[in-house]
Amino acid sequence: MQHFASDNYAGVCPEALTAMLAANEGHVRSYGDDEWTRQVADRLRELFETACDVYFVFNGTAANSLALAALCQSYHSVICHQVAHVETDECGAPEFFSNGAKLLAVSGEQGKLTPAAIVDAVTRRCDIHYPKPKVVTLTQATEVGTVYRPDELRALADAAREHGLRVHMDGARFANAVAGLGLSPAELSWRAGVDVLCFGGTKMGLPVGEAVIFFDRRLAEDFSYRCKQAGQLASKMRFLSAPWLGILENGAWLRHAAHANAMARRLAAGLAEVAGLPALFPVDANGVFVRLPSRVEEGLRARGWLFYNFIGAGGARFMCAWDTTPETVDRLVGDIRELARET
Repeated sequence: MQHFASDNYAGVCPEALTAMLAANEGHVRSYGDDEWTRQVADRLRELFETACDVYFVFNGTAANSLALAALCQSYHSVICHQVAHVETDECGAPEFFSNGAKLLAVSGEQGKLTPAAIVDAVTRRCDIHYPKPKVVTLTQATEVGTVYRPDELRALADAAREHGLRVHMDGARFANAVAGLGLSPAELSWRAGVDVLCFGGTKMGLPVGEAVIFFDRRLAEDFSYRCKQAGQLASKMRFLSAPWLGILENGAWLRHAAHANAMARRLAAGLAEVAGLPALFPVDANGVFVRLPSRVEEGLRARGWLFYNFIGAGGARFMCAWDTTPETVDRLVGDIRELARET
């Protein structure tokens, strides 16, 4: 049975699995000194149309936390949205790995930061008793399933630059944002002012692994040491990097993201038209948030459906994955409709 609690529930996509199995031949140099890791790094440079430094880590928490730590000193602060994953769901890891850099959470509609919020956070206090703002971190797509357009990103980056701040992007669902907007990865990252991107692989169908991409390569100084110290340097790195080769070839990463987005739109349309339940936020990526009557929620769980209602900014969250089928979406909508009629 397929579920909607998280796109992490999905298995490994066939392209990634095939590539990983192909890498399982003979003895190969360890710790990233292998052909697969070099090839994937080069493919990512081609994809983003720029010379960037690429590192692979096991998960998103490590990717975000180590990237932010590379941009901060312990007395600095990081401006983020109040529902950003780094603020709500990473157990203080950004502060831990940066030796104490504080997260400054600000509000914004539809899960997005605004230039005004950045300026307010920077200028609120400028004395030595307050952690000095150093980084703005953006979530793309956001925790409520919306996406930043290039003009929004550029405005945020301009505000950050004006006050001497760097820009980090948590791209756990960056692929879904790219697919949803139909733009290039470059247009939604470094060309819009992003310094460092944590490009999510797991939610695209990889078994494990995220890529930390430094567009400003000067910021990557000694980052390999951070990875090693944090236990994120894979000894058999080829099994972390080879699956990337599988999804980058022939555009599988983008096709899978587009499919997940399409399933989310199908779900949102079904909930609105069939069950009379409009989405709480624009469905720009692969997530749908909806306010369900409590008895409908209880009924869905009794029927075996898994989903979250504590992530984001209210309502029940339904995430679609690379392997979500139209039949599964329609069955969920049908169950919600039946349960809504009973209440």
